[in-house]
Amino acid sequence: MATLLYQGHGSLRLTTASGKVVYIDPFMGGDELYAEPADLILVTHQHYDHNQIDKMPHAPGCAIWQNMDSHPSPVTYLTSTFLDGELTVEAVEAYNHHHKKDECVGYVVQVDGVSAYFSGDTGVTEQMRRDLCARGIDWVFLPGDGTYTMTETEAAELARSFGPQCHTVPIHLAPGKAYDKRKAQRFARVAGNAVLVEPGQTVELVK
Repeated sequence: MATLLYQGHGSLRLTTASGKVVYIDPFMGGDELYAEPADLILVTHQHYDHNQIDKMPHAPGCAIWQNMDSHPSPVTYLTSTFLDGELTVEAVEAYNHHHKKDECVGYVVQVDGVSAYFSGDTGVTEQMRRDLCARGIDWVFLPGDGTYTMTETEAAELARSFGPQCHTVPIHLAPGKAYDKRKAQRFARVAGNAVLVEPGQTVELVK
């Protein structure tokens, strides 16, 4: 079973059932949260608080997949497999008034029989409405700082659209800060199946 460590802000570390380590938007968190060597690093966009790819040691053969790799042209969003086929990553749309569509992505990850959507810094996109919300995704990680992304209330209302089977997690809740408990609680009051994860905490990615 895969596990997910929340490092704070928009930074996460996924560990597969076989022990492979995937960092997503590395930035927030102390050295102890980046001690495990990376087998894969995923970056949604090139803002400094998402792209610190040298913050952790790299395992031999470490793959780095950034927005310019997964979204190489305005109309191209790629899907790729990593870790000898153990994990599949699909790039999807991410954009809003602070984030250009051509320069940002989210990622839908399939690992250990579970799907997880890491939306990156975004507002509500057309792809979410027409496609992603209907896929039956198991875990969704949504930003809600209200300055550079959607608000926590907008994120919570969107979370409900992913269906009752989906575990929804608020992240990226306060610019420059690891976490905002009050915003997370407001998210949980509106979202249908919220899981509140504070920095340094780990959750099992169960269905």
